[in-house]
Amino acid sequence: MKLYGLSGTKISCALISACINTPYNIPRFIKDLIAGITVGIIAIPLAMALAIASGVPPQHGLYTAIIAGLVIALTGGSRFSVSGPTAAFVVILYPVSLQYGLSGLLIATLLSGIFLIFMGMARLGRLIEYIPLPVVLGFTSGIAITIATMQIKDFFGLTLEHMPESYISKVIELTKTLPTINIADTIVGFVTLMILIAWPKLKVKIPGHLPALIAGVIIMFIFNQFGYQIETIGSRFTYTMADNTIGHGIPSVLPEFSVPWLHTEFNWDWSMLTALLPISLTMAMLCAIESLLCAVVLDEMTHTKHHSNSELIGQGLGNIIAPFFGGISATAAIARSAANVKAGATSPIAAVLHSLVVLLALICFAPVLSFIPLSAMAALLLIVAWNMSAVQRVIYIIKCAPKDDILIMLICMSLTVLFDMVIAITVGIVLASILFMRRIARMTRLVELNQSNDKTLALRINGPLFFAAAERTFSEIYQKINGYKHIVLQWDAVPILDAGGLNALIHFIDELPEHVDLSICELQFQPLKTLARAKVVPTSNKIMFYSTLEEALKDKD
Repeated sequence: MKLYGLSGTKISCALISACINTPYNIPRFIKDLIAGITVGIIAIPLAMALAIASGVPPQHGLYTAIIAGLVIALTGGSRFSVSGPTAAFVVILYPVSLQYGLSGLLIATLLSGIFLIFMGMARLGRLIEYIPLPVVLGFTSGIAITIATMQIKDFFGLTLEHMPESYISKVIELTKTLPTINIADTIVGFVTLMILIAWPKLKVKIPGHLPALIAGVIIMFIFNQFGYQIETIGSRFTYTMADNTIGHGIPSVLPEFSVPWLHTEFNWDWSMLTALLPISLTMAMLCAIESLLCAVVLDEMTHTKHHSNSELIGQGLGNIIAPFFGGISATAAIARSAANVKAGATSPIAAVLHSLVVLLALICFAPVLSFIPLSAMAALLLIVAWNMSAVQRVIYIIKCAPKDDILIMLICMSLTVLFDMVIAITVGIVLASILFMRRIARMTRLVELNQSNDKTLALRINGPLFFAAAERTFSEIYQKINGYKHIVLQWDAVPILDAGGLNALIHFIDELPEHVDLSICELQFQPLKTLARAKVVPTSNKIMFYSTLEEALKDKD
């Protein structure tokens, strides 16, 4: 059984391979059920916390985990990925929700889904392999720093009416408001944070998110008895029901279908839509990077293989459908997906069940969720930011990697914090490409062979002859030709001849003195093909080609 997208790219690859091509039975379902419940418990507070950090009410994070998590699990290409709101999106979504409101965020999400569909149909899934590790570590660490900074306000209960957009302004405003610290909020956040840090050391199967939040709620109730007021989900957020009654916290109703652009007081026009297009492309790029990185990590953990283009199409469908039910941007979450694997998941059914667990919590426990303190949610996101920062890998790069890689990582990190992810990734990839080309160009060297004599200069070119290396290489050869009648170049170690290398070769031939001829031997296939297409043919007393070095030298005797 095969399902195909418009361009022939298969969708639902993970579901088909795991549950249809491979027999699915009751024991496997039980394993998926356990994994789904485990990840669902983790996803409930995270989805709410990430929605709040993105500037929208917490129920929209739950809607995202329910709708997008379900759709992507059924249509994607990674067997163990669990999708929903993730921390990486916070730095992009918060400014959008601030400027355009919930409607703008939903429309941007829908547009990003369309971009993802096009990426999958164009088979761009393998392009993730061309993003260097220092670039990835740089922008993920930068995002982690930004997210952690944004949690300071709620963690300490600071009084801050408006959070500035630029990072430097955020730090300045947070510093100014430090005297407004709320000791009760701080203690609740600190207790929650300590439990989250210590819980993994207990090595129990229950995720630490739930016990930590329960402890935070208990501490809050104790402080309330002494007259301290601690801000909660219920005290900050309100909602309006269909009968115009206003409630506090999270509505315990199913996600309802609604058109995204009707959520707003703005009059949407083409100019506002075009303003969201570059943001949507940024969201699509980040979704593609994070979901495919997650799939690669899961492949290493499970010794399986994901289908990258199918995963992009699945992510696109999830981000197109979710906004019609109030869901914001979603992508595969590495932490939740890894927990899914460790909990024993065998198929995408586990991710489907995770969405149903979140749905059950929304319907049955919404009033209880409204009591969660915002300082406890901030503590949860601080842990997420720490895990996302990959501190150990960053330290390893700084200690062991070449200086070029360290420079790229630090530049990407700084640009992500001070500007945005797109600038960071663009500059990082361009800089990494330039430095890589410089390294490769330096590898192209000339070696003088023992067969040289008074009349013949025999040289071996070791390395690619591309635009960054060819001019220098042929200039070095030209400086050596004085006094020789024959130049023999051995090309057995030249794997590539590009347009720049071809141009440098032709220029070198044209500049040769009349009494000097050139012989090239032992060409590999790609350079030979390039020369043939350029119609570079043997010319008497100018340039000749030979199969072996021995033939070339013998002809010069």
